[in-house]
Amino acid sequence: MLEEKNDNLQEEADGKSGIEISDSTQNDAIENTAPETTTDTTENTAAETVETEQTEHQDALDAITNSNAEESEDETLKERHDIPMKDYHTFTLDALVDELKKLINIDKVMSVKDHIEEIKKSFLLQYNHLLEEKREEFNASKEDPNEEFEYHSPLKSKFDEYYNVFREKRNVHFKHLQTNLKTNLENRLAIVEELKELINPQENIKDTLKHFNDLRERWKNAGAIPKDKYNHVWNNYHFHVENFYDYLHLDREARDLDFKHNLDQKQKIIARVEELVNESDVNKAFRELQDLHRLWKEDIGPVSKEHRDSIWNKFSELTKKIHDKREVLFESQRANEQQNLEVKKDIIAKIEVLGTEKVNSHSQWLVQIQKVEALRNEFFAAGKVPSEVNEETWASFKTAVRNFNAFKNSFYKDIKKDQNDNLNKKMALVAKAKELQESTDFGSTTPVMKQIQEEWKQIGHVPKKYSDKIWKEFKDACNHYFDKLKEHKSEENADEVASFDNKKAYLETLRAYQLTGDHKTDLDAIKQHIEIWKGYGKVPFSRRHIEGKFNKILDALFEKLSLSKKESEMMRFTNRIDSLSDSNDTRKLDNEKIFIMRKIEEVQNEIFQLENNIQFFTNTKNAKKENSIVTEVRKNIAIHKESLEVWKDKLKQLRNLNQPE
Repeated sequence: MLEEKNDNLQEEADGKSGIEISDSTQNDAIENTAPETTTDTTENTAAETVETEQTEHQDALDAITNSNAEESEDETLKERHDIPMKDYHTFTLDALVDELKKLINIDKVMSVKDHIEEIKKSFLLQYNHLLEEKREEFNASKEDPNEEFEYHSPLKSKFDEYYNVFREKRNVHFKHLQTNLKTNLENRLAIVEELKELINPQENIKDTLKHFNDLRERWKNAGAIPKDKYNHVWNNYHFHVENFYDYLHLDREARDLDFKHNLDQKQKIIARVEELVNESDVNKAFRELQDLHRLWKEDIGPVSKEHRDSIWNKFSELTKKIHDKREVLFESQRANEQQNLEVKKDIIAKIEVLGTEKVNSHSQWLVQIQKVEALRNEFFAAGKVPSEVNEETWASFKTAVRNFNAFKNSFYKDIKKDQNDNLNKKMALVAKAKELQESTDFGSTTPVMKQIQEEWKQIGHVPKKYSDKIWKEFKDACNHYFDKLKEHKSEENADEVASFDNKKAYLETLRAYQLTGDHKTDLDAIKQHIEIWKGYGKVPFSRRHIEGKFNKILDALFEKLSLSKKESEMMRFTNRIDSLSDSNDTRKLDNEKIFIMRKIEEVQNEIFQLENNIQFFTNTKNAKKENSIVTEVRKNIAIHKESLEVWKDKLKQLRNLNQPE
């Protein structure tokens, strides 16, 4: 059985043989392993040196053996070396998802297992950090204490989808692999048992050799076994193969030829390893050395006793040299990780400072937020740190960012309190305006209405979610009152009635008007219609609805004229403002100006918010690889900027009006 003491290699058993051997062999083993009785310090030091060297040699051999054992269990693992292990810690969330999508399409799932697990680790670190920030923002801004935090990321959904594909493929692969490993292990153990029984002096030598060669062929084709059994099973096999050569009365000529062939093959391997010692690509050299060890162990048989120790010692010495070069490379990588650690410590220190700098305005806080976001990106781009301090570094980073956010949120909580106070004041004015909007005591009510309009202007901002609603209520109440006042003051004189009749008749003519198709001709014609319409003068206040009908016809003509959006919008605006200006309606002009200024502020805030949101989806270094979400955001920004220009032109035109004093 595999666990029996006599199944160990001779060198591992410290001279204890796995089968019966001659007394002389036993005596040699005892003599070779007998402890020294000298107490000489020099000899003790020398012994310690030898022991240290043996340990270092064994470390090098163990590195090869462990890697071969893993890849022998699953041969697809060999191909992982051909896929570069990138520094996924420096990737953005978008880039990590793209990389995961690419890797899951590789057929041999285990060749990308380590890569995908590194991607998963890096993704979750960043995503959980983002999630914490979103939760803190939510807790700082929520008004309903019963409202629960929710955050849905399309990017996280994509990641989970791709990772589940990998996990399903991996599970199918494992299930198939485990079945084969168990069967293969049983076959190899059976071969070892048969190999033990070959040493039988009563059996015909030719039959024994034929049986031996059949066993070796079966062994080569027996397939992969569990990695934790690999070394033990192979050592048992080689132990009994060597004993078969050494202790049976074989045909010496055939045995010596086989020994010589094996020696030639192993010398060729050594010659190749000597070349690999000078290979500049250390990882490449180590991978080939790994293959050569596999070839040495799995494909080439034993050599004669006189060469056995010397050729193995030469091979292991060269193995140690490559292993040492690999360790130097690892030391260099560890030095880089230490540098990355210092960079990340510096970043954390800068965030901690920002978490104590007091600023007193929204614009200043926006600058602080941008600084922290830039430092956050630098942190993720700084690369790996030593594994033993990775959790500690990450915890320090999260604490620094969390403290900054808490400091920032305390500022906005104070602002929020002020805005809620302003909301209460404006709601009181809305109630007062609604109470007075139906009043017919114009003499006493008009000064009060004008006063509350002035008070409204003096009150600061309110929470954005209520801003538009209460402004509309207040504006509608004021307009309703002043419209009644205007109607009360206006008289439907004969000129205004005549103007109405003329405009009504002209509408019929305008409805029948057809564009010629020539852009300039049609544009001039429309402008002429507008001038004719203005020439008819004002209509009675109660019949001003006719102006709306005229504007609808103009809108239809503008659409057919294929003007640019901005040009068409400005022509409509000019026509409407001219009407207000002609009617000396300064109140409506003022309201229009206030409305446009509010729209400008609203659009500017929207642009800023969209530009700020981009930082959550992409890294400016990878701008050429933007995903569809970022592209859509950029389109929205362009649309808002175009709208902003139109609003600014409207405000400029209003300010340039020569309004009467």
